[in-house]
Amino acid sequence: MKEHEAVPLMDHVELPPDRMLDEAQEFLARMKKRHTVREFSDRPVERAVIEAAIAAAGLAPSGANHQPWHFCAIGTPEAKATLRELAEKEEREFYAGKAGEAWLDALAPLGTDAHKPYLEHAPWIIAIFGQRKGGIREDGEQQNYYVPESVGIAMGFLIAALHHAGLCMLTHTPKPMTFLNDLCSRPTSEKPYLLLVVGYPGKDATVPLHALKKKPLDQIASFI
Repeated sequence: MKEHEAVPLMDHVELPPDRMLDEAQEFLARMKKRHTVREFSDRPVERAVIEAAIAAAGLAPSGANHQPWHFCAIGTPEAKATLRELAEKEEREFYAGKAGEAWLDALAPLGTDAHKPYLEHAPWIIAIFGQRKGGIREDGEQQNYYVPESVGIAMGFLIAALHHAGLCMLTHTPKPMTFLNDLCSRPTSEKPYLLLVVGYPGKDATVPLHALKKKPLDQIASFI
């Protein structure tokens, strides 16, 4: 096995136990205020905020540290209009029966349909891609590992960073999403995973009651 180079851990900040608990509970309280919305204001959001949040997402752990992701921030009216047109085409087929009755029944309490005006109204839409190959050098040849897991963690970082900045989001996954490769000028070897709609909530923003039902700790965790 090849030897690896390393440097001392220099920037870890350890907290006393009581402060540690306070910080964990404060973060929990803040994340409880994160809600998915479908009504967005057209108020602009500074590009630097989006850049900082994406940079934070890029710090997520990944298989072999290959960082197999790409984030395309879509902000021009022309690109957003094209995005909406292409996404709604897929969504109309989805809601017309392509999804299947069980899937549509599961979505019914959220009030979703094929109409996606927020794709034009929100200031930013972030398309997130996973890279099957490329490695840390992005040479297009080296195999990447644990791509779905790595991209999923990075998306979680991104959502937390944007929420921390005071913005609202909507995760949107039209199926299929291959049209995003052309729209974002990404190679076909990259897989679109998610559209993240980002901005301020609209004055008429609502949260479905169904979305407020979260599983309690004893249902999502066990300690042995």
